[in-house]
Amino acid sequence: MKITDRKTDIVSISAKLFKEKGYSAVTMRDIAQALEIKAASLYNHIKSKQEILGLIVVGIAEEYTFTIRTIEISEATSIQKIENVIQLHIDITVKNPDALASLNNDWMHLPKAELSYFLQMREEYEDIFRRIVKKGIVDGEIKNLNSEVIIFSILSTIRTLYLWYGKKKEFSAATLKSNLSKVLLEGIV
Repeated sequence: MKITDRKTDIVSISAKLFKEKGYSAVTMRDIAQALEIKAASLYNHIKSKQEILGLIVVGIAEEYTFTIRTIEISEATSIQKIENVIQLHIDITVKNPDALASLNNDWMHLPKAELSYFLQMREEYEDIFRRIVKKGIVDGEIKNLNSEVIIFSILSTIRTLYLWYGKKKEFSAATLKSNLSKVLLEGIV
């Protein structure tokens, strides 16, 4: 589905409202009011609130999934691949923190077909990340620690970065990329 400029505005405003109020609390009327249009006009561009959620969640999930596929097949070392994954999360966080709230908090409200597609992408993403970490351990690039603890530690931090970054915007993306990668990959000791 091609996204028009008006649809982009609708998605952007909706993501902000979903983050502020929660998906379930936002109505199509709320979205229309935020856009300063009549609710009936909104339906000329969008069929439903679920369609908006799908555009937000599936769009970001596809960006993550397609990019991690590219990272995995690159000639980079496992450490460089993990750094690239961290940078991917930072880039998306800086670009669209409101949409990440929907990705993390509202995905379960997707229609059945989109929900299945999203869950498939999320599983693929985690499997690719798991392979990168395990290869790093086998190759001696990463300490021989429990891979699931490593995966959980990194993914839980970068997946929730939007919560913290929204409050700390004085950090530049470059500083965040440099420092977060060092902390997650080298530790603090």
